[in-house]
Amino acid sequence: MKLTRLGTGILVVSVTAAAATGCGSDSAKDANVTQQQSSCSQLTPKAPAKSIENPPKSSLPSGSYSAVVKTNCGSFTIALDTLNSPQSAASFAKLARGSFYDGLIFHRIAPGFVIQGGDPLATGSGGPGYKTVELPPADATYPRGTVAMAKTPIERPGTGGSQFFIVTGEDAGLPADYAILGKVTSGLETVDRISNQELNPASVTGPAGAREGRPLQPVVIESITIKKRKSS
Repeated sequence: MKLTRLGTGILVVSVTAAAATGCGSDSAKDANVTQQQSSCSQLTPKAPAKSIENPPKSSLPSGSYSAVVKTNCGSFTIALDTLNSPQSAASFAKLARGSFYDGLIFHRIAPGFVIQGGDPLATGSGGPGYKTVELPPADATYPRGTVAMAKTPIERPGTGGSQFFIVTGEDAGLPADYAILGKVTSGLETVDRISNQELNPASVTGPAGAREGRPLQPVVIESITIKKRKSS
């Protein structure tokens, strides 16, 4: 499942804006990127056999929930949108609590656009064995920190499996076709660290300024913990 940029006809995002992220680098910026790249620990991804799961029969119990995602590059927290995306949130929580995501990788980094993970095959084409369909609001936008479910171009809007993406640019410029799982509320520095990882040259695709690929060093999801947030 691959989100694509302007010019491919699937998803729309400003290549000009993305290209700007790769221009005008100075030594301080380059040093910061290098430091972020080297601050991920070495960890070998697992490839456990994944049995086909049944989708959850109901949404999460009432309340607010967070998902704490621990990776070898650090941790970040997602506030799950149980109000607008109850099916997506319940499915994600079910998979996380069943250790489905443990050992999986972020298989795709598109600097200035998104990072994407959650595929048990690590190819961009895998899933849990079922689909959910949950249309986002017609006026949905995908600003920085948004977490949404990935889908193929031929699938219905709002379709989700296990793959998710996190927007790393200021605004991905996507149409309202992707079920919104939630938003990163802490640990955006970890998301940036993942986004800044060096890409494996053999995997790189796309034109200059919109290049993407697999990280040279695996970015591994160690665990995802679902927590109920206290009412304010």
